[in-house]
Amino acid sequence: MSKYKSHATKVETRPDGTMIYTAAEPLGPVVDRTGDWLHQWAEEAPQRTFLAERYGAGWREVSYAEALEQVRAIAAALLARGLGPDKPVLVMSGNGVDHGLLALAGQYVGVPVVPVAEQYALIHGAHGRLRHAVEMTKPGLAYAVDADQYAEALALDIFDDIELVASRPGKNDKVTPFAELLKGDDSVDVDAAFAATGPDTVGKILLTSGSTSLPKGVPTTNRMMTTNQVQIAQVLPFLKEYPPVLVDWLPWNHVFGGSHNFNMMLANGGTLYIDDGKPTPALIGRTVENYKLAPSTISFNVPVGFAGLVKAMQTDEEFKQKYFEDLDMIFYAGASLPQETWKGIEDAAHEVLGELPLMNSSWGLTETAPAALLQYEPTDRSGIVGVPLPGVEVKLIPDEDMRCEVRVKGPSIFDGYFDNTEKTAEAFDEEGFFLTGDAMKFVDPDNYDKGLKFDGRISEDFKLLTGTWVRAAQLRLDMLGCIGALAQDIVVTGADKNEIGIMIFPNVAELEKEGYSMDSDGGALINASLQSDIRRRLATRAGEVSGSSSRIGRAIVLEEPPNMGEGEMTAKGNLNYRKVLDRRKALLERLYDDNDPATITI
Repeated sequence: MSKYKSHATKVETRPDGTMIYTAAEPLGPVVDRTGDWLHQWAEEAPQRTFLAERYGAGWREVSYAEALEQVRAIAAALLARGLGPDKPVLVMSGNGVDHGLLALAGQYVGVPVVPVAEQYALIHGAHGRLRHAVEMTKPGLAYAVDADQYAEALALDIFDDIELVASRPGKNDKVTPFAELLKGDDSVDVDAAFAATGPDTVGKILLTSGSTSLPKGVPTTNRMMTTNQVQIAQVLPFLKEYPPVLVDWLPWNHVFGGSHNFNMMLANGGTLYIDDGKPTPALIGRTVENYKLAPSTISFNVPVGFAGLVKAMQTDEEFKQKYFEDLDMIFYAGASLPQETWKGIEDAAHEVLGELPLMNSSWGLTETAPAALLQYEPTDRSGIVGVPLPGVEVKLIPDEDMRCEVRVKGPSIFDGYFDNTEKTAEAFDEEGFFLTGDAMKFVDPDNYDKGLKFDGRISEDFKLLTGTWVRAAQLRLDMLGCIGALAQDIVVTGADKNEIGIMIFPNVAELEKEGYSMDSDGGALINASLQSDIRRRLATRAGEVSGSSSRIGRAIVLEEPPNMGEGEMTAKGNLNYRKVLDRRKALLERLYDDNDPATITI
């Protein structure tokens, strides 16, 4: 019998064509609080490692029993400082054991934690985003792992009246050592405070990516987090069969790493090894080392991360064996997995295991806790985001091409933005469905159980002068596959133009590897061989597609990478397309000038 379930869905089609798409299986029982999980595993498996981070040649490990004891002490210290629902904790550094304990302590007694991208503090040009987060949420305490590393941010005037805490305070006498929080406070009744929390208690305030405006705050309740883990475990039963193990780098300021992955380990009594590597040429080796030390049962990553792991397997047999030996699931997010990466994983898996573990993806947003759709039956292709999880109602509003606008409702979906009634009112329809702004298509219009595939952001679509609609998000993914490793990212252009163009942010490391010597020309990069290569790739693709809605007619290679300080890129690595096009208006004009030497025409 397969350990993986098959999709089972229901669809109600209304007279106007709108579809309500749901799981056939009802939602099971849900615990009230994330703290209930911590108590459960501290009792059932007190010595099992819960959280671990690198320490020298091995790991600093914290068991479930130790975690509960330390969480309760930190929680008492927070309450003694007067922190609470209206006075949260801001966390400005990345993943770490102390960060995890602090977050759980806040959730334990109803003190929301506001994790922000560490780039907001570490990049001078991004301090405006940090200021926005502080001014919006008004924290009473701010944490960073290392006071020296975050010194510039800690010196900002926004922290003048806020207690600063660091695991490594250095010589800064204005910073409270994290060890002080671990002493707790006997004057506080932690049991009473924990009992006063419940499903509607806000555990964290996550910030949206800010790809179209300043980041909004998303209050994330116990109900959202606990419901989502029950939903996931119902369709991935192996999570309950034995404790999962995860080596993971995905940042906790993002809902994927911080809610989905972190809580998956906590809810199921698993172990989370915090990966201090990253999917970059400089740090992928550290990730490989961490996998060798602690093989995972689940592997979460973005496509570029999996590409790096596949490349490492080609020369490191020990890593390949360790990676697959206990693996139940390979989960990609952020974009469709390129077919060459899929095949690389598949070939290696068959070599080690004789079969391919479940390879899947999901769909959700910060506002949806995050998983609302999940692909949980085996498939042979990437790009499928799955079917509704139990308890989630998905409203699909189709157009003439059966491309559907997606709206969602359910106990795992948020009910409004933090201190922003205007944006909250705009976020829901008359039936209470959250307007996600995303579009989907059915994998098989004749079999809804095959699930949905992502088809772009409605707000990113535009019209050519001819009136032809261009689905920019999907076209961007196609172009990344077409240009391959030469591109770090791509912006699709053509609104009110005669044809589609692309602005290419190059992968500088790949260009150097290929030996391209680039000439700078007013913000564009020029190299005859590179331009010829890109022209050839685009021309080949143009011969394979029909219609002006998908044919790329021109391209330009940009010199300057996306600038986070100028708002061109979010902390999650997403491009703010409007900001890029506005800030680089002169380069956009050059792109449509056939006589410009930087323009690659097809």
